[in-house]
Amino acid sequence: MRSRGRIAVIGVGNEFRRDDGVGWAVLARLCERGEDRPLLPDVDLAICDGEPGRLIGLWEGAHLAVVVDAAHAHPGTPGRVHRLELDAGLLAQPATTSSHGLGLGEAVELARVLGLLPERLIVYAVEGAESELGTGLSPAVADAVEPLVRAVEDEIARNGDVSARGRT
Repeated sequence: MRSRGRIAVIGVGNEFRRDDGVGWAVLARLCERGEDRPLLPDVDLAICDGEPGRLIGLWEGAHLAVVVDAAHAHPGTPGRVHRLELDAGLLAQPATTSSHGLGLGEAVELARVLGLLPERLIVYAVEGAESELGTGLSPAVADAVEPLVRAVEDEIARNGDVSARGRT
């Protein structure tokens, strides 16, 4: 098991399905910014296709996991971001759904049953406009990337301070 102070940041999706690549875009931007402003040492950045077993493996043992994923809502507002904070309790079903066959909700529920949820799980679900084959985000979703990067950095900073105090 990894350190309880570890923070996992996971971008979920498929960069070849247009807006479904928003999680990957946020992670790429975090990596770019990290060259100038490194994140805390216990932060792991990863991309994932959304398969539940892989997601669970990426957040297992983390104090905090932050997941960024595309979502579909009907009716939807492309680029709108939903922040969901989950804990080891029951998962409330959001009004949005993942763009994957087996979604994040199934991974969370499986991890809860198996006792493998992180202490805190924060999900940023971004409503998409385009999910057909191709690369590049729609303008509305692309506009959400930079604010999402800042939001994830803020989550890391707030929770990193808590993790560091817990280890002293």
